[in-house]
Amino acid sequence: MTELMLPNDANTLGNVLGGKVLHLVDIAAALAAHRHCRRQVVTASMDRVDFHHPVKIGQVMTLRASVNFVSRTSMEVGVKVLAENLMTGETRHTASAYATFVALDDLGHPTPVPPLEPVTDDDRRRMEEGQARRELRMAEIRRKKDRQSGSGRTESAR
Repeated sequence: MTELMLPNDANTLGNVLGGKVLHLVDIAAALAAHRHCRRQVVTASMDRVDFHHPVKIGQVMTLRASVNFVSRTSMEVGVKVLAENLMTGETRHTASAYATFVALDDLGHPTPVPPLEPVTDDDRRRMEEGQARRELRMAEIRRKKDRQSGSGRTESAR
């Protein structure tokens, strides 16, 4: 996915807003998830977003998204954000993100997704790393549930 960054995408310093980057990350990741399962998908979480360098007005932002790992009804998608300076041709890795999507059936309920079939060593590495991140996410969910049930109240959003 590629988009030219314009003045309305930026702050007063000429840097593209983080929210704009996140918006495009969500779209690129959703498209990758949708293509994998051929179902409607919804964003379940944005687990990790790292901003490495700013994107400037006039640069072309390219987002590369791929499904890294699938479980029964969900998919982890990794997104790499690149910014290209059209005047010099320099391309820079500006951000990375991981997002989890859930596939939905026609009634809006979670539905099984096809397995991921890694072909290359890189595919297998991304799948193993995605599985490890899923295990960490599930452990965090269990810890939050334990805290909530132990205190009798819900934890506020962070």
